[in-house]
Amino acid sequence: MTCHQALRIAQADAEQAYRDLSGYRIQLSLEDDGWHVDYELKNPRLHGGGPHYIIDAVNGTILQKRYEQ
Repeated sequence: MTCHQALRIAQADAEQAYRDLSGYRIQLSLEDDGWHVDYELKNPRLHGGGPHYIIDAVNGTILQKRYEQ
């Protein structure tokens, strides 16, 4: 699975929960436990945060997700 595929999976879920993702910076990294996709606020003065995912690097299953509001 590529980083682009992992991002599409995370983005589809994140858009349902957050609607507008334009205020977030996306960080992707391939770790031992899968793709980590993290949405961080672009504006450091805002409180809260975005969704965070771990996605299986082989089959694309969302292994873990956490929403910050």
